[in-house]
Amino acid sequence: MGRRYNLLFILVTFLVLVAAVAAQGNSGSNRGVGQRPRVGFYGNRCRNVESIVTSVVRKHVQSNPANAPGILRMHFHDCFVRGCDGSVLIAGNNTERTAGPNRSLRGFEAIEEAKTRLEAECPGIVSCADILTLAARDAVVLTGGQGWRVPLGRLDGRISQASDVILPGPNDAVDKQKRDFAAKTLNTLDLVTLVGGHTIGTAGCGLVRGRFFNFNGTGQPDPSIDPSFVPLVQARCPQTGDASARVDLDEGSAGSFDTSFLSKVRSSRVVLQSDLVLWNDTETRAIIERLLGLRRPSLRFGTEFGNSMVKMSLIEVKTGSDGEIRRVCSAIN
Repeated sequence: MGRRYNLLFILVTFLVLVAAVAAQGNSGSNRGVGQRPRVGFYGNRCRNVESIVTSVVRKHVQSNPANAPGILRMHFHDCFVRGCDGSVLIAGNNTERTAGPNRSLRGFEAIEEAKTRLEAECPGIVSCADILTLAARDAVVLTGGQGWRVPLGRLDGRISQASDVILPGPNDAVDKQKRDFAAKTLNTLDLVTLVGGHTIGTAGCGLVRGRFFNFNGTGQPDPSIDPSFVPLVQARCPQTGDASARVDLDEGSAGSFDTSFLSKVRSSRVVLQSDLVLWNDTETRAIIERLLGLRRPSLRFGTEFGNSMVKMSLIEVKTGSDGEIRRVCSAIN
């Protein structure tokens, strides 16, 4: 009898320990070492996470349409620096937000408001990194693009340094762009497709003006630009005008998420040199043609963009003891 009692006690103790470990592994603060994000991660612990983020992003895009491309760009800038960990959201001296390429980012208020609402509904459960990833998808959908299922379960990073912000540049050659994307586990199809996200948004005049007035010190516009496009940009970005003024990346269609931008790359009517040169490379040109349905087998831009966004959103994600759930997205706990 005593032996049976001891065995029963040991069995019950074991089951209790297993249940405790499982509960800890499912908590918002401990994701399990090495656990990767997955669709439906939050389940019943925060069942309204996606609808809450969508409603907040919709509100901010309706009040200021520039927030849509701003949030999409913010997600890219986050993932290419220390991985998709929400580090770009952290405010303060010498954080990523203070770096040159990030000073024109928009949409921080939308992410913070979504976090506040989620903390009220399911405190300590949803990371800022996941909110940003969802918001980027919603920004695309709200501008007419195709949606995709977002894997969730990232943790927030604890480090944000301006010195870490080294991003692909607006004047980069194709080969450099390929190397930069390959370093983040993204291939050439991902490169072209994600650059296609320039179908929404703007660029600062100070960033592009040189190509339209004094390309490589010649005193003339870049000869590879469609000549009829040059005066349009010169009028929007006068040589002695405000460098912070903005010009559309996709002339005439900057508010619609579609393949219009890729058509403009084909016709040399884009403002960034790094975009224009994609038509000069055999590999990237073939992908553009497939995305535009000009070459077989064709590719669906909306589908490929979603696939590439999922791949990008999994770059160097934080899990287990690598990160945390920030209570406020702009500050480390």
